[in-house]
Amino acid sequence: MKIAVVTDSASCLTPAEIEKYQIKVVPITVIFERQTYLENVDITASEFYQKMKTEKTLPSTTQITPGQMQAAYDELADEGYDAVISIHLSSGITTFYENLVNYLPEITRIKVYPFDSKLAAAAEGGMAKLAARLAQAGYSPESIIEELEKFRETTAAYLAVDDLSHLVRTGRLSNASRFVGSLLQIKPVLTFTKEGKILALEKERTMKKAYRSIKAKFAEAQAQTQAPLRLTVINAGAPEMEKRWAKDMQESFPQVTQEQSELGPVIGVHVGTGTMALLWCYDWEQWPIDPAKVEN
Repeated sequence: MKIAVVTDSASCLTPAEIEKYQIKVVPITVIFERQTYLENVDITASEFYQKMKTEKTLPSTTQITPGQMQAAYDELADEGYDAVISIHLSSGITTFYENLVNYLPEITRIKVYPFDSKLAAAAEGGMAKLAARLAQAGYSPESIIEELEKFRETTAAYLAVDDLSHLVRTGRLSNASRFVGSLLQIKPVLTFTKEGKILALEKERTMKKAYRSIKAKFAEAQAQTQAPLRLTVINAGAPEMEKRWAKDMQESFPQVTQEQSELGPVIGVHVGTGTMALLWCYDWEQWPIDPAKVEN
């Protein structure tokens, strides 16, 4: 069986990763005023964060349409694929996944196996890369979904947001009412719940204190597991801060595989410039391949 992997552009995969793992990425639309841009097609992350500084009206996003998904699946069917693992942005912050599941009966040329990442950005991208690795190894679509469910449980993401007003404005913060009165005075630490919603955990006064809080959470997680972890340092238009965080994490945890990533325009709309994050998970490159699940 020939299996493809599809994800959306919120996965923040680089062009090199997309090519290496043969993942099809469907772009999400970003809107400035009345001008629309397909993420990473019409606008790059650096261009987006520059526009955030100069545009008077804050941007918004719109969901991928059923027509876009239909076209992506049809292309894969034309290329001879039998099935698709379709991994997408958390259902806790968008209704896209639910809408996609409802639309799937219309897809008749190829079998689609949808998967809710319940996360975003590099976490979603890691799931797509693991799915591609398992497909290449010969796993069935059902087995890949089972492995993704287990892998998702190993993943944790914590964000330090420089300006919480973006998440409040776009309605993506599940407990926003607790913070409305102090939006300008705090740099909150946020995470994703098991349901895929964004939850503010702590109120810190500075980004430095927020970083220390997140670093401590990683240190605890690293000390409690025997699994090989992969750590990703993530920035939203804050490359210099990313360098400082990455350098300190590398010095503190030299044995941990580390990489860097930048939040794309779609996630940037909701978290704003200056957001930083640490993401960690079982290193998907070392996820064990079970010979019993490899189909001949």
